[in-house]
Order: sequence, then structure tokens, then C-alpha cells
Amino acid sequence: MKEIVYIDGAFIDLNEYAVQLEDRGYMFGDGICETVRFYDKKCFALRRHLAQYRRSMKELNIPITDTDVEIVNLFDEMIEKSGADNGLIYLQLTRGTAKREYKFPVPSLPHLNAILRDTPVDEAAQQNGIKAVLVEDIRWLRCDIGSLNLLGNILAYDEARRAFADDAILYRKDTGHITEATGGNFFIVKDGILWTHPADNLILNGVTRSILIDRIAKPLDLTVVQKNFDKEFMMKAEEAFITSTENEIVPVISIGKQKIGDGKMGDVTKKILDAYHALTARGIDTDEEEEEKDKVEGKKTFGM
Repeated sequence: MKEIVYIDGAFIDLNEYAVQLEDRGYMFGDGICETVRFYDKKCFALRRHLAQYRRSMKELNIPITDTDVEIVNLFDEMIEKSGADNGLIYLQLTRGTAKREYKFPVPSLPHLNAILRDTPVDEAAQQNGIKAVLVEDIRWLRCDIGSLNLLGNILAYDEARRAFADDAILYRKDTGHITEATGGNFFIVKDGILWTHPADNLILNGVTRSILIDRIAKPLDLTVVQKNFDKEFMMKAEEAFITSTENEIVPVISIGKQKIGDGKMGDVTKKILDAYHALTARGIDTDEEEEEKDKVEGKKTFGM
């Protein structure tokens, strides 16, 4: 398998110089990104990823120059060229290249880049869980946008690693509310109920998070509460886990010096992980297309 790199209409070698000095993504972090996982040569939940990608473009006023069909075809071509069955595609869009100044360039000609790698899910972390520490969330106030501005995440992750932990659970100093992890959404299980931060401007409403809430919780008879909670509430949880495209569902077995539950993957987390794997094996895009048609036609759609 080889890495596949695409930029502005051409496939290039990963080591080939491609970024222009005054690309606004390079200068300002003025752009967005999206990560898509593919299984058995097919992108998973691509409709949801594209919807999130388009929403981020809209929030940053970046014009659309590539259609969804073109992006789907690009991903298919990259997977075919790579020879990989499973992996990750990282998609990045910047506002374009222009003189270094704050005002948006007119016209704006965005740069579209993508990298495909044979990146496996961290199965050891999935099965054994990870250790986390609590770190102040210093990120900007539009975390709902999948922007390139990830320095706050990077600093938090580095603080976690220096504390010999695997990840950081972030909290807002002004409220004490727990938000998310450095690279995924955060859930706890308390009295059999799932708790997670509401999908507002302080977190990225990740695709795996939305799939759990929309497609997994109800069939498993799980209640999801999207409501703020603090450290004291979190530390009384029986289970905790992080959701992300890259590593799916990962148990958090300790935060700081305190174990979560018995320090192992809990029963609820295991059920959710199994249900997620069932979805990745089957795919959900076709199901959701049919459900959307039923809604348009006024038909009643029953659950899975």
C-alpha cells in the first residue's frame, strides 16, 4: 500500500513541495479539515462527513468550488490507487493564496488537498482503554467548526503526554464544564445513562458522536443526555469513553489518579463498540438515503 496525496487536481509525491508561502491555510490557519475512515474500500458515513465539511465552509464563508460528487469520486480514486482495504483520508480546504492581509481575498480560489494513509484503528486502546488527565480548555469559542486552528488541542495533548497519560479531557475554567477530548467527543455513563456535552459552539459535533446518538443509542435502549456536567459529576461515572473517526470508541479507564469504574471497559461501552462495528461492516449511507426519501415522500420510517 502506498500513501496517496492530492492537491488542486493532481496527485503528487508526499515529499514534493506543494504549499505556497502565502496560502492562507499556511499563514493564518484559514481553512477547514475533515477526516474520513474507509472500511473494505468504502468510505463510512460519507454523507455525514460531507455535511459537516459543508457546514464548516459555510461558517467560514469559504466558497464551494468542488461538488460532493467530485469529492466522492476523488476518494474512490484515491482508495483504488492506494490498494488499501482500510484506512483514513484527511481532507483539507484553505481559502486560497493571496497577499498576507486579514481581509478575505476577492476572488477567493480555495486549495483542496487530501492525503490517504493505511492508518489502522488503535485496537489496543479500544480493548484496554486509555489513561487521561484533566486539562483546561483554552481553545477559541467556535470549536463547532472543523477548522485548521488546532494549537489548543495540541498543547493539551502535549500536557497529557508529559503527565504520562494518553489523552486530555478538557474543561472550561470559567464554568468548570467538561467539553471533550483533544481529538474526539467525550461521554460518561452514570446510572446507565449516557452524558455528553451539548452540541454547541464549545465542541465539534463529531460524526461518530452523531452516529452513536442517532443510530446506536435507541436500539440499545440507552438514554443520551446532552447537558453540561463538571469534574465532580464526571468522577462519579461508572464508565467513560471517547468517540472519534480515527479510533471509533475508546474507553477511558482513569482520569488523573482516579480509576473510572473498575478501570476496565464497561458493559455499556462494549455494547456501543460492538454496535458501531456492526454499522461499519454494513455501512449506513444507503440506509440514510432511503430514510431521507421516506421523509420527503411522507412515509413513516421504522428503526433498524
